[in-house]
Amino acid sequence: MSRVAKKPVVMPKGVDLNVQPESISVKGPKGTLSIVKPASIDVKLEDGNAQLSTDDATMIPLTGTLRAILANMVQGVTEGYERKLELVGVGYRAAMQGKDLNLSLGFSHPVLFKTPDGITIATPTQTEISVSGADKQRVGEVAAKIRGFRPPEPYKGKGVKYAGETIIRKEAKKA
Repeated sequence: MSRVAKKPVVMPKGVDLNVQPESISVKGPKGTLSIVKPASIDVKLEDGNAQLSTDDATMIPLTGTLRAILANMVQGVTEGYERKLELVGVGYRAAMQGKDLNLSLGFSHPVLFKTPDGITIATPTQTEISVSGADKQRVGEVAAKIRGFRPPEPYKGKGVKYAGETIIRKEAKKA
C-alpha cells in the first residue's frame, strides 16, 4: 500500500461521508461533492476518519490518488478553495456584470466570461480577480481559463497572472 493511501482522511464535524458501491459523496457547509469509486477500493469510516484499502495490487497507486482527492473534497466542503488573479497593463480592468465577468484586456472588444455553477468570482479592485469554490479542480480550471484570455508576456509582463506568480523577463532586441 502506498504511503499516501495509508494515511486516514480526517472528517471534521459537520461533514458527512456517503460511500456507495460505485461513488463517494462528501457533504459539508460549502456544498456537496462526489466522485466515482472503483469497485476494488474499500472505504471504511471509523472514529471520524476515512481509511482506504484494496486487495488488488494494480489498484494501489489509484488508492493513493483517491485518498488525496477525497482529502481535497473534505477541505473544499469545509473551507473552500480560492485562486487570485492580477491584471497587469495600462487599461486592463475587470468588473462583474451580474454573474458575468467583464474583462478589458487591450482587445478591440471586451471579453465576457460566464461564471460556471459552483464557482464564485469577485473583483475586489479593478485589477484583481478572486475565483473561489468548493471543488479544487474546477476553481483551478476557471482561473486558468481567465488567465488564458491574455497570458503574461515575457517582455513587459502585461497580461493576466496568478497572484504571487513571477514572470521571467526577456531582454529586448539590441539595435
